[in-house]
Amino acid sequence: MLDVLQISDPVAVFALVAFLILLAPIVMGRWQLPGTIGLLLAGAVLGPNGLGVLARDQSFVLFGTVGLLYIMFTAALEIDMVVLKRSKFHSIVFGLCTFAIPQGLGTLVGHYVLGFSWPAAILLASLFASHTLLAYPIASRLGIARNTAVTTAVGGTIITDTLALLVLAVIAGLTRGEVDEYFWYRLGASLGLYVFAILYGLPKLARWFFRHVGRDGVTEFVFVLAVVFGCASLSHAAGSEPIVGAFLAGLALNRLIPHNSTLMNRIQFTGEAIFVPFFLLSVGMLLDVRVFLADGRALLITTAMVATVTVSKWLAARLSSLLLGYSPAQARVVFGLSVAQAAATLAATVVGYEIGLFDDAVVNGAIVMILVTCVIAPWQVDRYGRLVAQDSADAPVLAPTERQRILTALSERSPSRHLLDLALMLRKPDHEQPIYPITVVQDNGNTTPQVAGAEQVLSDAVSYLSQAEVPASPLTRIDLNLASGILKARRELNATEVVMGWSEQSRAPEFFFGSLMENLLRDRDFSLVVLRPREPLNTTRRLLLAIPPEADLEPGFQAGVGLIKRLSHQLSAPVMVLTEEEGAQRIFKRLRAIKPDCDLVPGKLPRWAGLRRVLQEHYRDGDLIVLLGARQGGLAWKPVMTRLPEDLADTFPKANLLVVYAGEPDRENTLSIVNPEPATRMA
Repeated sequence: MLDVLQISDPVAVFALVAFLILLAPIVMGRWQLPGTIGLLLAGAVLGPNGLGVLARDQSFVLFGTVGLLYIMFTAALEIDMVVLKRSKFHSIVFGLCTFAIPQGLGTLVGHYVLGFSWPAAILLASLFASHTLLAYPIASRLGIARNTAVTTAVGGTIITDTLALLVLAVIAGLTRGEVDEYFWYRLGASLGLYVFAILYGLPKLARWFFRHVGRDGVTEFVFVLAVVFGCASLSHAAGSEPIVGAFLAGLALNRLIPHNSTLMNRIQFTGEAIFVPFFLLSVGMLLDVRVFLADGRALLITTAMVATVTVSKWLAARLSSLLLGYSPAQARVVFGLSVAQAAATLAATVVGYEIGLFDDAVVNGAIVMILVTCVIAPWQVDRYGRLVAQDSADAPVLAPTERQRILTALSERSPSRHLLDLALMLRKPDHEQPIYPITVVQDNGNTTPQVAGAEQVLSDAVSYLSQAEVPASPLTRIDLNLASGILKARRELNATEVVMGWSEQSRAPEFFFGSLMENLLRDRDFSLVVLRPREPLNTTRRLLLAIPPEADLEPGFQAGVGLIKRLSHQLSAPVMVLTEEEGAQRIFKRLRAIKPDCDLVPGKLPRWAGLRRVLQEHYRDGDLIVLLGARQGGLAWKPVMTRLPEDLADTFPKANLLVVYAGEPDRENTLSIVNPEPATRMA
């Protein structure tokens, strides 16, 4: 409108956008509104149809498209696959409801109220049936991304968007005369091949890359970007839209990118800081108020479109929530996640305009509908998502005695990254406790060179943890032996877990399962987790968990199994449980009762003495062998347990091996926990 105000210098444009991204959450926060609304309004006011300060050029279109695909990708990436698998019926119910109700109601409104032809009315209704997970980042920030209602909404998205895009393909084909007797065969074959290639082929490619190529964070991040947008770009060849490809890529990579990892943090940070805000600004720029002032029919169409999509999506969310037993707050969150319109809506609008079914009034009505729903969606999710978070039973307030502290023993001879990844996966994010990396230098008189090397190891560890936005408190100890240094630090910190690795330069059994292990295991107040890494943990396909007989009667059983299930949950990997058939039912009952939830698959183990043979039968490439160890003197301990880790290491030289010795803390001595200040200590 005011070209004289337009900024053309790219540096100034980016600076202005950066200030908008910074100020939008601050300004909107004064009215208790999410920052996404501020970015949408800023795009409308400063865009080409407002003050004209910013032009919606190719840079905004590019970054906006990337932001939209990023939303779909991260939504699929953060899905709890265990919950999705168990609630797939919920996703199907909601997906069909949120497609059928808007599609049916929208067709009737388009034909009988607005006077469109049946093909135009059906295509118009497909705009209402689809939706975009615009408000998903808000649900993620509120900590409810793995709530059943949110998972259902995300799972239903791919159903309704796929059906809506199929309607678009059919109507466009009919109008252009492309629908013949082979149309459905071509469409079904191309889509089937496309989905199969992503969901089956991409995980294999990514697992190979993470094992053999991706040795640093930048390489892994660029690889993820390349495959996601590669999958999205191939969608048109399959008769679909890029948002479907990005969503499928997220599902395919879900198991390979743990939620508590540096790679996941990089993905979320880049999207929320740059790409998603650009998308919101670009959507806001589409609004042109002048069209409604000049054409009364355009105002009628816009009002009907906004009312229809809002009412139909609310009815779908409400009906699904009643059928599935969700609370009113969960129903509003589902509505907020499913009401926003963007990608598929724009695609259908453009196609309808090109083939002559839509005119300018419908195009502008669609833009206003996108803007209005993009304002409603984040407001609903932000307001009612807080109620869901408060009511969630998955986030109990922990007593001080339950606070978790992980001490991670590092050295120049062992691969620190694998141990730090394990510590990140075992850490409970809600505790907000740092991870304590420690190096122990043996006191041989001249320790200066060893201390310098140890401090470099700790510096690298702190840098790695900071990339995952996890605080670190590094410790250096000088002691006569490794066990003594670790135990002293463990007692000072009152650490609940100690994570250790196996040296690649010495024989693992001699180094770890000799006197060192015996000394460490004498302290029963913590859980000892020992990892022999051979491949990156995120490439794990399955956990093979060996539980000795009567281990469930040990006082530390719940603590040990809780760590293993947390690891399984992070890896989205099922657990095959191998325990003696006698007592297996009792153990399985206790396993299922321990949080968090994960896939538990029973395996057949007639006798504990045949464990190695059974493991050899079940082991496949990519499996993580996990042994729930037994401390001497416990009910599950037998003399054979002393050499069992060594035997497994020799039997499976190329496998990742994890041994967990559960802690048995004395509750009377852990009532008071001191919070040590992060510091590098020298003894």
